[in-house]
Amino acid sequence: MPNKKYLLVLCFFFSLTTIVAQEWLTDFTTAKDLAAVDNRPIILVFQGSDWCAPCIKLDRDIWQSETFKEYAAQHYIMLLADFPRKKKNALSDTQTHANALLADAYNPNGNFPLVVVLDAAGKILGKTGYKKTSPQKYIDLLNSFIQ
Repeated sequence: MPNKKYLLVLCFFFSLTTIVAQEWLTDFTTAKDLAAVDNRPIILVFQGSDWCAPCIKLDRDIWQSETFKEYAAQHYIMLLADFPRKKKNALSDTQTHANALLADAYNPNGNFPLVVVLDAAGKILGKTGYKKTSPQKYIDLLNSFIQ
């Protein structure tokens, strides 16, 4: 039995050291504050996580890639404005209202997915959407708005 415990602890430790978590913020004020302190751009993502096929592809192919997660952790403040449709995925009323305010300001046409690159003050530096490309090329595209 000690061998099973040892193996379990070892697997748990290994999983902790290899996981790179994507930290998604949902509060715009917090994102702006962090962007100002860290001198990083905000990547604001409008998505429909449970109904928008290109949004799901963008998440799977870019946001969840190790290349993007590692780069973003050091270079971006990630802000998510999700608009799920299924009742089981419903957001709180407060979050739904906050996302609607962001949409009014940055996505008035209701495009999904929409990726908006902002400076720390909330000024738009560039916009894009889903692209069938590699994570590194997507990073290059986002960075082209910043320079």
